[in-house]
Amino acid sequence: MYVVPDQTGKLAVVTGANSGTGKEAAKRLAAAGARVVMAVRTVAKGEAARAEILAEVPGAQLEVRRVDLADLASIQEFAEGLAADEPHLDLLVNNAGVMHPPERMATADGFELQFGSNFLGPFALTIRLLPLVLAAPAPRIITMSSGTASYGKLNFDDLNWERQYRAEQAYAQSKLADLMMSNQLAKIATDRGWNLRSVAAHPGFTHTNLQTAGAALVTGGTTPLLHRVLARLLPTQEVAEGTEPLLYAATSPDAQHGAYYGPSKFFGLVGPTKLTNQPKRARNEPDAARLWSAAEALTGVELAAQVA
Repeated sequence: MYVVPDQTGKLAVVTGANSGTGKEAAKRLAAAGARVVMAVRTVAKGEAARAEILAEVPGAQLEVRRVDLADLASIQEFAEGLAADEPHLDLLVNNAGVMHPPERMATADGFELQFGSNFLGPFALTIRLLPLVLAAPAPRIITMSSGTASYGKLNFDDLNWERQYRAEQAYAQSKLADLMMSNQLAKIATDRGWNLRSVAAHPGFTHTNLQTAGAALVTGGTTPLLHRVLARLLPTQEVAEGTEPLLYAATSPDAQHGAYYGPSKFFGLVGPTKLTNQPKRARNEPDAARLWSAAEALTGVELAAQVA
């Protein structure tokens, strides 16, 4: 079991902290001494998760704040509220996401739900919080990708799946985009001489509610047959283990800037954390720069406007 180093005095924001890997990350960061902002879409669920964590970790410093990553106005409100209350942010953990809604759904701003919630929302949140992050002495931004990024493709002609929606491919594209965002942020940080580590992680095949949450968005929706079959055939792991690559990326002194961490056994599905090879598409720097520019245009949140 990975032991999180002492985080006393640090402030962390964890998105999707009411369940799954986000809740586990919030708990273990708080247990190591960090103040943790549990950034959640539904405050009641966040407060329930906070109470559960406090039952296990009495004295944990936890605050619940609302942010809806499928709503750019909510993201702006969250970022402005945090900046008004805090002098800096040591750790941003982009963890929240949605998986495989069987029908094409749209965010509040009209983006395809998976591309919007999993990539454009975290992108906008990251850029809006960058001034606060860069004010910290040794900040990190950690982005949760997925093993499915390995077969993801970017369709720049239809990033929002307006022509022919395919749930699995849309999810894979969003997670490839997350990995490329982390890489591009690492490059920007290096080029500008920022004391910032941008690191990505994936949880392997971990038991969370992510696989069923997407189906639940559609009345009568069910978990895709493929996932039900794979869950029976392939090795899986519990949330505590599946969160470890994320925690390693977020806290280990050995976590490398611009790197990607995931489980080490059974083709990256389970096991202790290791440095993971990135798919070739994720290492395409021209595409990463193009994706970044597309995200700025779609969200209206530009790096130049946020960070001098």
